[in-house]
Amino acid sequence: MNGTYRSPWMDDDVVALKEMATKFIETEALPHRERWNEQKHVDREFWRTAGELGLLCASIPAEYGGGGGSHVHDLAIFQASLQLTETGFGLGNAVHSGLVAHYLLAYGTEEQKRTWLPKMASGEYIGAIAMTEPGGGSDLKALRTTAIRDGDHYVVNGSKTFITNGMQADLVILVVRTDPSAGTKGISLLVVETAGAEGFRVGRVLDKVGLKSQDTAELFFDDLRVPAANLLGEEGKGFYYAMRQLPHERLIISDGAVAVAEAALAETVRYSKQRRAFGTPLFEMQNTRFELAQCAILVRTARVFVDDCIARHLRGELDAATASMAKAHSTDVQCEVIDRCVQLFGGYGYMLEYPIARMYADARVQKIYAGANEVMRELIARSL
Repeated sequence: MNGTYRSPWMDDDVVALKEMATKFIETEALPHRERWNEQKHVDREFWRTAGELGLLCASIPAEYGGGGGSHVHDLAIFQASLQLTETGFGLGNAVHSGLVAHYLLAYGTEEQKRTWLPKMASGEYIGAIAMTEPGGGSDLKALRTTAIRDGDHYVVNGSKTFITNGMQADLVILVVRTDPSAGTKGISLLVVETAGAEGFRVGRVLDKVGLKSQDTAELFFDDLRVPAANLLGEEGKGFYYAMRQLPHERLIISDGAVAVAEAALAETVRYSKQRRAFGTPLFEMQNTRFELAQCAILVRTARVFVDDCIARHLRGELDAATASMAKAHSTDVQCEVIDRCVQLFGGYGYMLEYPIARMYADARVQKIYAGANEVMRELIARSL
């Protein structure tokens, strides 16, 4: 709930894009939510339709099939899905368009960009990035998946887990150790095209607390041969590339966290004005008003901070510590605001038929992925 506040980056063009994306999701996604929850992924056709409408890779240059916009066009599309209070409808577009496409744009050769980005923009290819490993969590330095050079190929062995878009991915950016003896300087990025790849296997599609229809899977690699031409950027620079991209990833999560908190607040204000208790609208009770006022304070201050980070990012000035602050603070705010809102809904707030309950289940992971908030605080402390 923004009140009179409008993000400075939300100009008329961006607002129109968000409205178009909202209508698309209302008509093409929400009717399928229950079925997608059960099958743990959205339909491939939905990706292709989104691509036809320009809702994939909006910030990728038009010469590579993208929308030719900036990061704010991506954020508007991501917000549209989140603010419908149906956060778990499952399109992993923030990973596909916000992360994978930008790794390719930043570090890919001209041939790699022209080969893969148009397919991602059209929805023909679904993209994933595989960093996290069993037992590794947020610690990228503990990486164990190896890719050893053998002639004109790399031979990959290892496993990844919690991979968004993992089951359906046609293109996986794989974070691997190409030199096991070189520490972080032995980490590289390989692009794996999964179709027909011998030695590549999708494990379980994971059963999560929330985000039920989002495809999240385990991936296994057993002597998988990947052409050396699929190396992304320079060998040994993978850790450096990941560190360069993490502020962007954390900003995407931060904006999404505030967007959901805004939607939760708006939903709860509407509900409290309609719901009557002890003969009066819930909204007229002082405790309700104070709780909602506190939520409004939390949401607005988080929004202004994140908007400042977006402005810094557009100027190329967003540093890692500030991005970590935004990620930790905004996701903490998201969880606190939604928890307060659930309380105001009473028993109905715990029923999954109510959007606020689904938002509650979906929110918790925000404080974990892209670097747990405890890791964010350690990174912030190092900058002091």
